Amino acid sequence: MGVQLKAVQALDMWRGAIVESVRRDAPDLSARQMALLLTVYLIAPPHTVRGLAQTLGISKPAITRALDRLSEFGLIKRKIDENDRRSVLVQRTVKGSVFLREFGDLIVQAAGAASETSQQG
Repeated sequence: MGVQLKAVQALDMWRGAIVESVRRDAPDLSARQMALLLTVYLIAPPHTVRGLAQTLGISKPAITRALDRLSEFGLIKRKIDENDRRSVLVQRTVKGSVFLREFGDLIVQAAGAASETSQQG
């Protein structure tokens, strides 16, 4: 049985997680960067720029710009594919894993707070 949420409840949970993330001075990711990061971490590898562009339905240059930023934060890394040196693999990092685990915890906390609020109301 899945959790039943109204749109406003889901948005409030997301807002709560984002606000707490800002308070903690975590990397400030755009929606595109977050979608890309979650794709790399939640969908089994390997990941290439071309494959990520196709999966997300956005251009390769947009993927490259987002990867540049995520690399600056140390949340992903790039590696030349040894089987096809023209291709670049996008890989997970420990820092990226920790960031997403902590962000997931923020969402869980926000869900708990939203649940308490709805039970009081």
